[in-house]
Amino acid sequence: MVAIAYTVAFQGVEARLVEVQCSVAAGLPAFTLVGLPDKAVSEAKERVRAAFAALSIAMPSKRITVNLSPADMPKEGSHFDLPIALAVLAALEIIPGEEIEGVVSLGELALDGRLVPVAGALPAAMAAGEEERALICPRACGPEAAWVSAVPVFAAGHLREAVDHLTGRAPLAPARPGEVTRPVASRDLSEVRGQEIAKRALEIAAAGRHHLLMVGPPGAGKSMIAACLPGLMPALTPAEALETSMIHSLAGTLEEGGISRVAPYRTPSQTASMAAMTGGGRAAKPGEVSLAHNGVLFLDELPEYSRPVLETLRQPIETGEVVVARASAHIRYPCQFLLIAAANPCRCGYLADPARACSKAPICGADYMSRISGPLLDRFDLRIEVPAVSLDDLSQPPRGEGSAAVAARVAAAREIQLARFAEEDGVRVNAAATGALLERIAPLDEAGQALIRRAADRLGLTARGYHRVLRTARTIADLDGAEVIEVNHLAEAISYRLPFVAGG
Repeated sequence: MVAIAYTVAFQGVEARLVEVQCSVAAGLPAFTLVGLPDKAVSEAKERVRAAFAALSIAMPSKRITVNLSPADMPKEGSHFDLPIALAVLAALEIIPGEEIEGVVSLGELALDGRLVPVAGALPAAMAAGEEERALICPRACGPEAAWVSAVPVFAAGHLREAVDHLTGRAPLAPARPGEVTRPVASRDLSEVRGQEIAKRALEIAAAGRHHLLMVGPPGAGKSMIAACLPGLMPALTPAEALETSMIHSLAGTLEEGGISRVAPYRTPSQTASMAAMTGGGRAAKPGEVSLAHNGVLFLDELPEYSRPVLETLRQPIETGEVVVARASAHIRYPCQFLLIAAANPCRCGYLADPARACSKAPICGADYMSRISGPLLDRFDLRIEVPAVSLDDLSQPPRGEGSAAVAARVAAAREIQLARFAEEDGVRVNAAATGALLERIAPLDEAGQALIRRAADRLGLTARGYHRVLRTARTIADLDGAEVIEVNHLAEAISYRLPFVAGG
């Protein structure tokens, strides 16, 4: 007797269908699992035995062989437990074989038969929908999987419930989608004293997803300014929320089993490894750049990150995706994020203060900032200096606009961009426009062309820097509600490309 169940194996955000074939034949009693399983999958047979014992189901004194097809694709993770158990039960004619062939299942089995939540329920539901099958998953995974409305999702808390559902004794009710609605935890811009240029740059960065680098002495407010950014970011569109949640589902970080419309905000430490930043490790999990997809990646004390880690950011910033290379496959994760970075001008941080700077100034500043390579520095659309705050500014009551007013302008600018790029595949913001598309959305009149020519000669703009100035100018015009880029918009964009004092 051969029975077939279905589950998925994950390659990046893609869930590939896997046939779980079970054969029960005469021979010496054995339970063999084949099909390139990893250690967690190989251990499934022991969890299945224990779960069957908890349900008073005796394993037959026969040879049980389970094959995970295609056999040349690596199988990783404990979510194979449930489909293996269902395939064995169908081969033993305890549940109808035609019933399990109509569903995709995943879930880890506890020794008492409970279904333990696993990562990847949302991509699995997408794969089930493409195959026009239902999905059976652990109860805790039901709310996230149910967001794929085209797929009937049945969430069971125990193996017995899954068996009763498939045999028709006690059908499960379809799971309902869950949504996490939590307030945005961020500082308000009105709390930031002074630093008007930095606050303006933050607004532009949020409006067009332009990468921002802030350089200034300790205590100038760089981290505080970055902490205001979540309050400026517009809510994710349904498509963006689904994209982002699929990545977080694979990483197992979805909160309360639901999907949030809040843009992610990731702040990895300076000790983050290359695998932690860009993805990898034993199961090629998504890294911080992918977990920040459609959101913000904040790197504080940028020169303190290791040089190899910083250099791996260059390709994801440029292409919007990261490739994790393995001998068996190349796994791709999307990573269209807004990069905010902060740095001191030198190791001690007081390069511009003659009374506090070290004896190596200004060489110490050049050495310290040289840890950020030229190609990486060129990928920042906005590069600003954040000076120390004066005592007069600190003693004044809060003034200036709060986050709510700025967020309204950012949202309006984003709406303009969504309408502008409605027909463009994979482009939602100005920072993603390239080539002919950029030329079409950011034309310059004669005065603008003369200005950017002078700036290119004086600042030594690269081709990438030239295009980033145009994108930034387009966003500034959007914030003003202007249809065309005016000279003042272009001049402001150029002002954010001036070289640092420390960096030359």
